[in-house]
Amino acid sequence: MSRKRISLPKPTTLDKFVGWVSPEAGVRRLKAKTVMALYGGYTGARKDRNQTKAWQTVDGSADQVTLPDLPELRERSRDLIRNAPLATGAINTVVTNVVGTGLKVQSRIDRDVLKGVLGNSEEDFEAFERAAEREFRYWAGSKNCDATRVQDFAGLQDLAFRSVLEAGDVFALRKFVQRPGERYGTCLQLVEADRVCNPDWKRDTPMLAGGVEKDAFGAPLAYHVLQAHPGETTNPKSRQWVRLRSYDKDGNWLVGHLARPIRVGMTRPVPYLTPVIESLKQLDKYTEAELMAAVVSSMFSVFIKSEDPDGLAPMGDDASGGRDEKDFELAPGAILDLLPYESVEIADPKRPNAAFDQFVLAVLRQVGVALEIPFEMLVKHFTASYSAAQAALLEAWKFFRARREWLASMFCQPVYEAVITEAVARGHLNAPGFFSAPMIRAAYLGAEWIGPPRGQIDQLKEGKAARERIDMGISTLAEETAALTGGDWERKHRQRTKEKRLRLEAGLEEQPETNMPAPDQTDDLEETNKKDQD
Repeated sequence: MSRKRISLPKPTTLDKFVGWVSPEAGVRRLKAKTVMALYGGYTGARKDRNQTKAWQTVDGSADQVTLPDLPELRERSRDLIRNAPLATGAINTVVTNVVGTGLKVQSRIDRDVLKGVLGNSEEDFEAFERAAEREFRYWAGSKNCDATRVQDFAGLQDLAFRSVLEAGDVFALRKFVQRPGERYGTCLQLVEADRVCNPDWKRDTPMLAGGVEKDAFGAPLAYHVLQAHPGETTNPKSRQWVRLRSYDKDGNWLVGHLARPIRVGMTRPVPYLTPVIESLKQLDKYTEAELMAAVVSSMFSVFIKSEDPDGLAPMGDDASGGRDEKDFELAPGAILDLLPYESVEIADPKRPNAAFDQFVLAVLRQVGVALEIPFEMLVKHFTASYSAAQAALLEAWKFFRARREWLASMFCQPVYEAVITEAVARGHLNAPGFFSAPMIRAAYLGAEWIGPPRGQIDQLKEGKAARERIDMGISTLAEETAALTGGDWERKHRQRTKEKRLRLEAGLEEQPETNMPAPDQTDDLEETNKKDQD
């Protein structure tokens, strides 16, 4: 085994000059350079310092350091979400702000590509967009979109995203089940992360890791899925695997892997709470201990101290004057008649702890940094100024918006494309050239996903700011409507037009006056202008 060769620094011209002026300074300078070459230039990498001497690290690929710990991380993450209020609140906060009532689709076809194919007028393009949205709303609003017929598409979004946060990833299977009386057969089946694993618990390899079978480039070829959860030990299907292909022969997806890797080559990501699992668990235990101490303190324990080796005088003893249990009960205005060798001592556990709140808040600030949730959003408590609260909301919105875009691209958009493709194939949508070229098909399937609006502290200020952005030309009515209310501007515009017409017809509003001059006054105005010019 060859030793690592270390190249020692050579004196530069400046080093030689310093050595010529002061030989001692030159020696110190060369010595310092030699030490830096031996130990490296980063203090954090040195192993001869007391601060880092006991710091043991493990190096390896993303799968090597992740996959062995995944089962334990999932179990602890779910246990915290079930039993720790702070963990539950963090997950619910993210899901509510990212998904909320569900992401709604807005068709946005590529007009440049489809010009001359679908039509040449804006009316033709808008008609297709409205028809595509209508077909998808029909599918998404029915529970037949779920293979288990339990939830609609909004519920599937919530469950899928929540599963990703809890376990690290989740799998969506695209099924085709034609049920009687249904317009579509496309449906989804969600599979928990625990069920995807290597057959017969084989060791991970570069081509098969975490139940994912890969090709030479690392792209998924198939997924090996247990037919039942591995925790169901009494179910024989919990030891039976099925191999599911990622794509069909035409390149259409069959299994969607909803994962957000944080390292190159990471096959199965870790749960969202992983960096703060220990902190949340310790904080939960500390909170429970403080709560129990406060409960005990509220009981106001009183002890009777006696110097008699036999303890307190026996109840009902004639020598003690017939004392019974009532003589030792606490009551308003009660006077205890104690013997000379007995005294009263009160237990004072110093609860509630005055420093409890400050300590918990300090820990939660660190937890919020790791989870990308501002402290105010994490505890749902805004006590600072308007500017500070608004800054917290904006920072949280950056995180929520990024996760929403991820959910839309990884889950919602592929599902929308599958449903619209079926609609075109069945003849529910008229899309000329849809199957002729991939570019034309992609032009038809363009869409945007609108979710719940971000929080607003002062709606009046937000409305004025939106008006300013529109007047400046840096935003549109559609963008501001989606940001402030989460709605569709075109629908709102049609509804407002209808309301305006009905109010005018009912006489609730007057017809707006125009600024154009009356016909009989036009000549007078022209003569006046000529006189002014003369």
